[in-house]
Amino acid sequence: MLNRRHIRVKVMQTLYAFKGNEGDDFTKNQKFLLFSIDNMYNLYLLIISLLLEVQKRAEDDLSKKQKKHLATQEDKDPNRKFVNNQLLQILKENNQLKNQIETYKPADWELDSEYVDVIFKAITTSALYKDYMQTRVSDFKDDKEFIVDAFKDIIAPNEKLYEYIEDKNLTWLDDLPTVNTTILKILRKAKVSSDESYFTPRLYKDQEDKQFAIDLFKKTILNQSALNNEIELKTQNWDKDRIANVDFVLLQMAICELQNFSSIPVKVTINEYLEIAKEYSTPKSSIFINGILDKLVKEYENDGKLNKLGRGLM
Repeated sequence: MLNRRHIRVKVMQTLYAFKGNEGDDFTKNQKFLLFSIDNMYNLYLLIISLLLEVQKRAEDDLSKKQKKHLATQEDKDPNRKFVNNQLLQILKENNQLKNQIETYKPADWELDSEYVDVIFKAITTSALYKDYMQTRVSDFKDDKEFIVDAFKDIIAPNEKLYEYIEDKNLTWLDDLPTVNTTILKILRKAKVSSDESYFTPRLYKDQEDKQFAIDLFKKTILNQSALNNEIELKTQNWDKDRIANVDFVLLQMAICELQNFSSIPVKVTINEYLEIAKEYSTPKSSIFINGILDKLVKEYENDGKLNKLGRGLM
């Protein structure tokens, strides 16, 4: 679920909030970093559980219509295609997913039922739903395509859901694109034969990625003085007050990565921090950061300080 760019963003945010120096205790900040990353899984479960709640809401709606005093023929014999959607049924019957939702409790949908109603109405009043419900039968492929399209076009961009997520946890706003992309990928590749664990993905690709987050955070803090000196030597003609704080943190991290992570190619490091700067800092930040890093890399190469392992890492 988690890629290295997102790890770098999480480290950047934690370093930006850190007000101490390299000699201070940063244990609490490191715990917050790992908690913030782990909390992405809660967001994943929240959105997946919302899909199940919408399906449950649809089933309740049909049941109420059947019990009406003046029920129509359509009410008595409703089209259950959406309620019986095979992909939603697989999610509903997945015991591993159910246990994860019960353990983490990402949301109380009974308390927040208005948001379930918002998504339910957005789906059932859409042209996509109308087309899907033209028939009463479908195969797994049709059912999956409908859920994928509904998630992509209706659920993911819903402003009310966005506001709800923002209110629940402010850090989730940065996580939402990654989580939505993960969910969309999982839904698209789902099969009738998918293992139960398929719908409960690992947060980190491997233990190495988790260690990368910890090491990047710690090494940046523990080498603050040296990193700041490198930056100051390359920004002597710049008014320090005009350098964005985010840019300073990104430069610290990038230089730390160039110096301490021998398996990460130079181009990867530079490109990653330029992309983060474009998203999180000023319009000219990426140009500024690129200029500083370019000068430093040339110096490191001339002085033999770039200790990169493997072919093509320079």
